[in-house]
Amino acid sequence: MLRLTWVQPEDLIGHELRQATQDGREPARIAARWRAAGGPDAPAGAGASPGPVSRYLRLLAEDLLDELADLPSRLADEEPTDLARIRALCPDWPAQPAPATQPAPTPLRLEAAWLGRAAGCLLGKPVEKLPLTAIRELARSTGNWPLNTWFTARGVPEELTAAHPWNRRSATTSLAENIDGMPEDDDLNYPLLNLLLLQRHGPRFTTTDVAKLWLDELPAGRTFTAERIAYRNLLSGLEPPLTARHRNPFREWIGALIRADVHGWTNPGAPATAAEQAYRDATLTHTANGVYAAMFTAATIAEATTGTRDIHACLRTGLTVVPPRSRLAEAIHHGIQLAQSHRDFDTVVDELHATHAATYHWVHAIPNTALIAAALTHADGDFTGSICRAVSGGWDTDSNGATAGSIAGLLAGSPATLAERWTSPLKNRLATSVSDFNGTGFDTLAQLTHSLAHLETAHP
Repeated sequence: MLRLTWVQPEDLIGHELRQATQDGREPARIAARWRAAGGPDAPAGAGASPGPVSRYLRLLAEDLLDELADLPSRLADEEPTDLARIRALCPDWPAQPAPATQPAPTPLRLEAAWLGRAAGCLLGKPVEKLPLTAIRELARSTGNWPLNTWFTARGVPEELTAAHPWNRRSATTSLAENIDGMPEDDDLNYPLLNLLLLQRHGPRFTTTDVAKLWLDELPAGRTFTAERIAYRNLLSGLEPPLTARHRNPFREWIGALIRADVHGWTNPGAPATAAEQAYRDATLTHTANGVYAAMFTAATIAEATTGTRDIHACLRTGLTVVPPRSRLAEAIHHGIQLAQSHRDFDTVVDELHATHAATYHWVHAIPNTALIAAALTHADGDFTGSICRAVSGGWDTDSNGATAGSIAGLLAGSPATLAERWTSPLKNRLATSVSDFNGTGFDTLAQLTHSLAHLETAHP
């Protein structure tokens, strides 16, 4: 029996009830109707419940999803999705520099960013979906805590792996003893897609251009959560931005954030331009805080790409494109403050989990962005410290490691400054199902990104 993940209405309704509460709506009456009919909760650790529900419950779920979408939100004024309204709420929105003042980063700096993204992602892959306690116990069992290198199964007691099995899809390619190049991952697929996007459409691409590119180049089975919902909506004949809103309870999750890097890499010193590109990309699939997370990441990376600012200045720049009274801005400020206040990063992580874990899903953009900012701040931008802190904090470990690695790699400036234990196992190649990039080297990707950064500076 096929139970397609992330799209069954009876599985979406539980997530939407939770999302509605988070974004300022009052779903209690609708929730009561769902439960009175015998409707199940959202699957706790998977994208689909184990078996189908009755036809009545499926139809009821569809109706209730639409009713939930019509509920007014008390946060609508503080957390808009319209770009003009976002800008109006941001008093320190970055000024647009003249094109001549936007120095293109060196290919070596961009190669370090690509390698950093890959290494951070790969570090987090074997422990994705595991609870924080499991991550700590597995690493401690091999003397790798505080986390400082790849996870390994060698020396881990059998009873521990039985209680906390590695991510079954990733262990064969991401544990230290198994790494042989960079395996396929959506955290690398999306930067590749955005290279194609800029190649084909230039920096003035539209959200519709993103949609068409996905339909041409992105296999549906390689999408998850909000991206899969948007893909389904496209195939149903819906157009952006409705693709992000229609029956999509994942619209504030992390998916848009992981697509932001190329927008920053190709706009050095131009955080506003990077954020606006990330906005056009993100609104295919996300709204409000899900969009802000992508804009924050793109602006932070654009500042880091110049090689002239430290991590703290880069994060401050990222915050200038986030509505200051949004939940995301509050969470990022809190994460940075915790990182500045505590010497022990485990204490920072425990505080973040105490604040967010009961409210948000482990893939939601708000807690994960706060963790990324905290990890980078606490490590002072150091590469190993940044990716290890980001992954050791749990939640979406591979995505957080990837973004932290991209930013810290830029700050490092060159592959030669990254420890060989992170770069050598990657063997200068990655696997992907995107276009003809399979097997491409990170040096080649850096050269291509560099050429696109030159293209960006030619468009005022």
